[in-house]
Parts: sequence; structure tokens; C-alpha cells
Amino acid sequence: MLTLLKENGPLRVLSTARVVSVVGDALSLVTLMLHVQSALGKAIAVAALLLVGDFAPSLLSPLTGVISDRFDRRTVMIVCEVAQAVLLAVIAFTLPPLPVLLVLVGVRAVIGQVFLPASRAAVPALVAEKDLPQANTALGLGSTSADVIGPFLAALLLPLLGVRGVLLVDAASFGLSALLLLRLPKLVVSAEPGETVFSDAKAGLSEIWRNRALRIVFVGFCGVVACTAIDDVAVLQLTMGVFSSSESVAGVVLGAVGVGLLLGYALLARGSARLSMVALLVTGFVISSAGNLFTGLAWGVAAAFALQAVRGLGIAAMDVAHSTLVQRLVPADRTGRVFGNFYGGIGVAAAVSYLAGGLLIDVLGPQLLLVCAGGAGVLVALWALAASRARGVEWEPAS
Repeated sequence: MLTLLKENGPLRVLSTARVVSVVGDALSLVTLMLHVQSALGKAIAVAALLLVGDFAPSLLSPLTGVISDRFDRRTVMIVCEVAQAVLLAVIAFTLPPLPVLLVLVGVRAVIGQVFLPASRAAVPALVAEKDLPQANTALGLGSTSADVIGPFLAALLLPLLGVRGVLLVDAASFGLSALLLLRLPKLVVSAEPGETVFSDAKAGLSEIWRNRALRIVFVGFCGVVACTAIDDVAVLQLTMGVFSSSESVAGVVLGAVGVGLLLGYALLARGSARLSMVALLVTGFVISSAGNLFTGLAWGVAAAFALQAVRGLGIAAMDVAHSTLVQRLVPADRTGRVFGNFYGGIGVAAAVSYLAGGLLIDVLGPQLLLVCAGGAGVLVALWALAASRARGVEWEPAS
């Protein structure tokens, strides 16, 4: 992976830009959560902020992916970064009341939902087909590292700069990312757009429905997320309620997934190019789900930490495998839409998991919920394995 980054300037630019903006993203998320909590003192306000930032853009995913298939993907990414920088500067200077803040955060999240499929769809134009797994590993490792660093950086900067100062640093990070992206070559898709944006969106949805292999990836990924995304809440309850540990210990256990992600990407950087992406995907499904299942059976904090780190290994495998498979299975002129629909589906699946898990955790308790949710995820993984081996499923790259 390091060799690929060293030799491939455009990929290095894209990876660096992603690290810079994701660090800023994590900064603003933590800062805004703390600001809303301190200003209003209501958990529901923080929940609304997270819902607007994570779930709301998923509802527009069939449309947001169209943009990167209609226009030069480099231009799309640059405009998105500049727009996010402007919105964050407005938030920083005004610190508006909650309803206005939610609108601004929602708009910024939608713009981010346009950027993400464009960045993933751009990768096949920057590297050779055989290097796609390594390129996706590089992007995943950089983004995850930035996600881990962001909250710590926020804790360091908030006492020094205050809420406005940290938000302005975040705005500057998006501006820097836009400047870096100017160094990319043009990434124009050689295809005629449909008659309307909605017809293009429909074509993006039908691409997943018509391609059996792609449908297995999509349903399997979203199914595993729907079963297991409740783990953050359940692990928090397990650590503080069952194990009677402090908030700081709970935070350490919650951070174990990030540790596992970093280790997973580091391992994949050494050998993902030689792996079957279908096998890697199913293995990721099994490991991430089993990590939750066995966390429910953990006898203490140390065991829960280790098992959640194992879960992170599985999530890293899922990320690299699904990105590579989409890039290989989907024609270049539809990749942005398919990625947009993937991320939208994952967002909806996570929201379903949050809602269902939130209702069930008081009934089942965190241990039984983790066992049941993890077990359900393993069953989804076994379905994906059986479906991937069925006759007539084509895993060859799109022509």
C-alpha cells in the first residue's frame, strides 16, 4: 500500500485530502455535540443533531449519487468541500439556535453525501484494476485514523479556541482539502446523462436490482448493519451497567472498534491484493457479527474490549471488499449512483438498528441483545455465502 501511495500521486492527493477533511469532520461533530449539550442540556437535542447528520442524507442517496455520474468528479469533490467550509464558517460566526443549526448541519451532511460516492467512484480512474484493493485500503486507513484523531484533537483545541475557533479550524480543513483536490486530473465520466435527474436516479437503483452479485453485496452489507449497529448503545450499557465500570472505561471499550479498524487496514495493506474480495466480504460479515455475539458473553471489561477490537477487524474487511467489488462490478458511468445508494442503504439500516435496539435493550438487556443481534448478523453472513456460490452469479469485472 505504501508503495502504491508513493508511486501514485493522484491517489496520494485523494487520500491526503480525505484525511484532512475527515479530521475536521470529527472535530465539528464533537464540538457541536458538546455545544448543544451545554447550551440546552437535553439529550434529545444531541440525538436530533446526530439524526440530521447521519440519517437524513440517506433519504436523498438515490439523487446525491447522480451528481458524480453527471459531472467531472474532481469538480464535484472540490465544490462539496468549499460548500462545507462556507457552511461551517457560517455556523461558527453565528452559533444559531437549534432549529437553524439543524438545518445547516443537515445541508452540510447532504453535501457530504454527494462527496463520498464521488470520491469512491473516482478511484478506478486513478489506479489500475489490480490495485483497487490496496487503494481502498489506503482510503479506509486514512479516514479511520482521522476519525480516531479527531475527537482527541477536539478535546485539545476546545479549551484553547472555544467552540467558534474549533469550527473555524474545521472550515479551514475543508478549504485545505479543496486546494489539495485541485491537483487531481479531471475525472470526467464518458457517458450521456439521462433525460432527467430522476431517470438517472432510477437507473442507479435498477443497477443494484438487476445485477445479482451486486444485490448480494448490498443486501448482505445492509443486513449485517441492521443487525449489529446497535452495538454502541449495548456496549455502553454492558460496560457501565453489567460491569459497573466508569464512563471513562466505557469510552475506552467503545474505542476498541477503532483500534480494530486500524489493525484491520494495516493487515490488509500487506496482502489485500491477493485475496478474493467475495471471501473477504463474507469473512468481514462473520467476524464483525461474531464480535458482537461474543461480546454479549464477555466476562469482563478486558474481554469486551478485545472482542470489540476483533469486530473492528471485520468492519475493515467489509469496507475494502465492498468498495472494490462495486468498482469492479459497476460500469464507470454508474458507479457514483451505486455508491450513493449503498451509503444511503447503510444509513437506513443503521437507523433501523438504533430504533429496534433502543426498544429491545430494556426488554432483553445488553448481553442478550448483543448475542441475538450478533447471531442474526452471522445468519446474514451465511446467507451471503450461500448466495455468492449459487449458479448464475457473476463476479467478473464490468466491461
